[in-house]
Amino acid sequence: MSWPADLRRLGSLSCPEVALLAEAIAWTGIMRTAVGRVPLGRITGWMGLAQGATPTTLAPSLLVQAESVGWAVQVAAARAPWQATCLVQALAGVAMLRRRGIPGALNLGVATDGLATPSVSAHAWLCCGDAVLTGGSALRRYRVITRFVG
Repeated sequence: MSWPADLRRLGSLSCPEVALLAEAIAWTGIMRTAVGRVPLGRITGWMGLAQGATPTTLAPSLLVQAESVGWAVQVAAARAPWQATCLVQALAGVAMLRRRGIPGALNLGVATDGLATPSVSAHAWLCCGDAVLTGGSALRRYRVITRFVG
């Protein structure tokens, strides 16, 4: 889909949805810049994330907000003029969740499909409770090696 068509579709969104999408665009840009220049450990420290287990329960109203954040990040990433990798998307989503006081988990994993390849396949995805907000495609291939919560 092209930008003019996307702009026409913006008219069908509510003001809060447009604001959420604008925030997601900003955060994906910020995180794209950070990932290219700052070690991940510093980024997670700056964001107040710590290694740990996924929060298991979430109030239904918070889950709705979290899923809206996931939607906005995915739409922004698909249309951004910069490369919004899975890590960029997950970090942007975590930042947006933290602004709303919603706990989330940034998962980092490696492929477990058993293929002998010269390179390692890694992936990042964002979860909130049992819901996968970003990076949900092909998760069966990946095993979590570390998780940051906040």
